[in-house]
Amino acid sequence: MLKFIQKFYSPAAHHPVLDDESTVKKNLLKYRYSVFLSATFGYALFYVCRLSISVVKKPLVDANIFTESELGKIGAALFFTYAVGKLVNGFFSDRTNINRFIATGLILTALVNLAMGAFPIFIVFLILWGFNGWFQSLGAAPSVVALTRWFSPEERGTYYGIWSASHNIGKAITFTLLPFLIGIGGWQWGFWGAGAAGILGAIMVFVFLHDSPESKGLPSVVSKTAPLNATENTTQSVSASQKSILKNPYIWLLALSSALMYISRYAIESWGIFYAQAEKGYSNLEAGQMIGLTAITGIIGTAISGFISDKFFKGSRNIPALLAGILNIVSVSVFLFYPNGNVWIDSAAMLVHGFAIGILITFLGGLMAIDIAPKQATGATMGLIGIASYAGAGIQELISGFLISDKKVIVDNIITYDFSIARYFWFGATLLSALVALLVWNAKMRN
Repeated sequence: MLKFIQKFYSPAAHHPVLDDESTVKKNLLKYRYSVFLSATFGYALFYVCRLSISVVKKPLVDANIFTESELGKIGAALFFTYAVGKLVNGFFSDRTNINRFIATGLILTALVNLAMGAFPIFIVFLILWGFNGWFQSLGAAPSVVALTRWFSPEERGTYYGIWSASHNIGKAITFTLLPFLIGIGGWQWGFWGAGAAGILGAIMVFVFLHDSPESKGLPSVVSKTAPLNATENTTQSVSASQKSILKNPYIWLLALSSALMYISRYAIESWGIFYAQAEKGYSNLEAGQMIGLTAITGIIGTAISGFISDKFFKGSRNIPALLAGILNIVSVSVFLFYPNGNVWIDSAAMLVHGFAIGILITFLGGLMAIDIAPKQATGATMGLIGIASYAGAGIQELISGFLISDKKVIVDNIITYDFSIARYFWFGATLLSALVALLVWNAKMRN
């Protein structure tokens, strides 16, 4: 069994490089965009299978199936296993066949969602959602490895930024499709709809996301100024490159900044619908649509972030990251502290928040780190940033669930929530993330 697994996930066999230059260019272009599109939409469907629980939280509480504290523990189970999985599978992804790696993760996370809709028992949810975190970790790092294998350094920011829109494409699908399905068939359809989307995504990835140029008989992709058939000159082994990132203080600072940003991000993504309903009086559909607005501007933010930094800042991410951090601080503070129930103000805040988080996910969530890390350690770098980010998200889930449940008051069967401490916790992380990011201002990009 072990030999089968090692063989199945080993890098794809290299074919002889094609001799005809025009054929090489034509095939390279075709496979590049096949990989790019399947990685982008495939990872978007990972998000659908992860955010499904956010949409069903209030219906589960209203049906007396779970308490807020139990939902916090269930959510934290995913984030903690996802954090560890991001690190472990990030290191593995530098050495594996990413086509099979990603497709396996998608099919498994889809099956978890299908099972979640059938077994509304706390311990079952806790275990399954914990496994889901590990399966989810087979998505991000291998997708970034795919981009570094198929696109040159000069294009890295642009294509990474557009790929990062997959987060918000997934959010858009989640917060529009799943509330609709729940309204028709109940909370179970939130999970079942996500599971069906994940299965379709796994098929797409397996067919269209190719392991590397060499696996298709094409030359490796290096600098755009290099000759077509040039090969990359690596001065370190994969192991040495992976060890070097652990000694880089700037990568650790970026990991901390990203962890704090993920507290801010998942405060909105995971509890934003709940907060909008319980604190501001919106319906489940209205709250879902409002939080779903973050996906629209998030797509714009992620899509343009890498291009702008490549085009106008010579590859530097510091200034646009600072501006996005300020926008995030302002938008989160408006949503949390502005008088309740103003749909236009709340919607505007979510539009700005989505734009800012879209940029920050791109920069703090990976691009700034892989800019200063060896190419052979791309997956490991994403894993290190990932474990910090989702440890932050998991801590957020536990603390938020506890604070919301602890401050709940029931009078005559009417539930009232006090978010006073929770909102300061969410806002504090938002502010600290921007301040820590300033400490990497002088980090040097690798050539």
